[in-house]
Amino acid sequence: MRHPSEPPQLATNRLLIRLATKRDVHEIARYYRTNRAFLAPFEPTRSEHFFVEDFWRGQVERNLIEFNYNQSLRLFVFEQAKPEMIIGIINFTQFFREPLHACILGYSLAESKQGNGYMTEAVGRSIQYIFNELNFHRIAANYMPRNQRSGNLLKKLGFVVEGYARDYLLINGKWEDHILTSLTNLCWHID
Repeated sequence: MRHPSEPPQLATNRLLIRLATKRDVHEIARYYRTNRAFLAPFEPTRSEHFFVEDFWRGQVERNLIEFNYNQSLRLFVFEQAKPEMIIGIINFTQFFREPLHACILGYSLAESKQGNGYMTEAVGRSIQYIFNELNFHRIAANYMPRNQRSGNLLKKLGFVVEGYARDYLLINGKWEDHILTSLTNLCWHID
């Protein structure tokens, strides 16, 4: 079981991808408040507490602890040109090791940044890290059938449809069906 000593600092030509720090708390709350209506149809119902800085001060600490204990990797996406402004979130959660060696992927992108290829770039780079550095064999990602933009992203990244789950997740107060997909690491090896 491989686990790096330091959290990742990932980059692409246009983006920075990393865990948040305490200095990002204000910006995280701003991201979620600004995109609240846009993200609501695709996320669980959020309490008012979710949108305030106090919540995120504690969550940033929990995210680092979960990473250090090899339980999750919760990344924030920034543009290289504006490294202080969060434009997206990428979460790899529910880390399972032997014998499964798998995790679950979730993500969101600011409404104002849609259509620029940022998620393809950021998720693709993050997957490289999950496969090459953390040595996961499989990443599962699921999307609602009406969220074709998410389906297109996963297909572009090589995810394969594996099934259909009825009433899979409680999203925005309603049970939603999901299309189940996965991507496997062709270079996986026993540590």
